[in-house]
Amino acid sequence: MKLWVIAVGHKMPVWAETATQDYLKRMPADCAIQIKELKPDISPVKEAIKIREALPKGARIIALDERGKDLSTLDLANQLSSWRQDGKDIALLIGGADGLDAELKEEATSMIRLSSMTLPHAMARVLLIEQLYRAWTILQGHPYHRV
Repeated sequence: MKLWVIAVGHKMPVWAETATQDYLKRMPADCAIQIKELKPDISPVKEAIKIREALPKGARIIALDERGKDLSTLDLANQLSSWRQDGKDIALLIGGADGLDAELKEEATSMIRLSSMTLPHAMARVLLIEQLYRAWTILQGHPYHRV
């Protein structure tokens, strides 16, 4: 299984790119995270076309949306465990400034949210990748996550 973060937005600030790369290096090969950055468009429909083209074949689609399910870190760890057992690649979608196209959200297996607050794209990307890493460490019994 591979985790894909398909994110509308490019040219991330240096601090976000540094943090992202740090967490990406920490992930093991059997749970690697790949990022596909897509150039923003003025239309969520056009962004949806780009996202669909970037989706790995057969991947389970998870949309990030403010109206998505609120997961605790432990919930995410359990979800990651389930995804790993399923064996399909997972595509986590981060939309552009206007969010994800409604049809694309309907196609998603599920929707989750990172926060009730609106986050800048760079922050959302770093937060998502850190939480995926944290979920993986929970499953491994690694001391990174302390309860």
